[in-house]
Amino acid sequence: MSVNTLVRKIREKNNPTVAGLDARLEYIPAYITEKYTAQYGKTLKAAAASMMEFNKGLIDALHDIVPAIKPQAAYYELLGPDGAVVLRDTIAYAHEKGMYVIADIKRNDIGATATAYAQAYLGESDVCGESLPVYNCDSCTVNAYLGTDGITPFLNECEARDRGIYVLVKTSNKSSGEFQNKLMGDQPLYVRMAEKVAEWGEGLMTECGYSQVGAVVGATYPEEQKIIRQIIPHSYFLVPGYGAQGATAKDIANAFNDDGLGAIVNSSRGIMCAWKKCDLDYQEAARKEAIRMRDDIVSAIK
Repeated sequence: MSVNTLVRKIREKNNPTVAGLDARLEYIPAYITEKYTAQYGKTLKAAAASMMEFNKGLIDALHDIVPAIKPQAAYYELLGPDGAVVLRDTIAYAHEKGMYVIADIKRNDIGATATAYAQAYLGESDVCGESLPVYNCDSCTVNAYLGTDGITPFLNECEARDRGIYVLVKTSNKSSGEFQNKLMGDQPLYVRMAEKVAEWGEGLMTECGYSQVGAVVGATYPEEQKIIRQIIPHSYFLVPGYGAQGATAKDIANAFNDDGLGAIVNSSRGIMCAWKKCDLDYQEAARKEAIRMRDDIVSAIK
């Protein structure tokens, strides 16, 4: 699915947010993990089975109000081979429920290795002449530190299969400025990266007016958002940092264009762990928090 599909789903639901699905056992209610540890023992298989049930429950609770999910691959990898299956099956289940999927993988390399990453997440794997989907994501995050060599394979998959990428431009973490704000000539690195995003996206514009090449721009840096938005008005922003990392709805307003589009704001812990702050079950609590977040953000960008 392309950025056209994402924009359509955002419009249909009047909700520019994405639910992050981090596969962390401490986020899961004890009755779920206890069920699977009783069956499989204290094993990675039990952890993976717990995560799959939790993810499906969250998707069931959210799919009619939230347009997209963002699974963070690192946590699934931490569960070993069973975790990789959970990642694949979570993506497939989200698609069954009509959700758009942004895989948070932050991958990059050069040549054949970058091609393998791009094919695994956005394309297909060639098995003795048969092309088979692997994770089948709609889009993914990428790290462009290696330059165009590492991005071209992803751009190729975007063009061939109508997929998207989000390039790290200005990340939400506190130490991001150690590199991203250093000057390259007369401009900071994040500005130079935004300029490359504009260049890479030129041949991948879509009917909705946005490119398949988006940018990761942290909610915790509203002034940088404004500068980056001016450089890449036709790139969708994936905006982490809302809620648990301290950013508010007011902080993300500069990420959006005047039409109220152009950005999708992530919340992971805020939604996944909402049940810990109330007497509701995890599905009801996640749904309530997702609605609150939607209303909070929509009111800030009007």
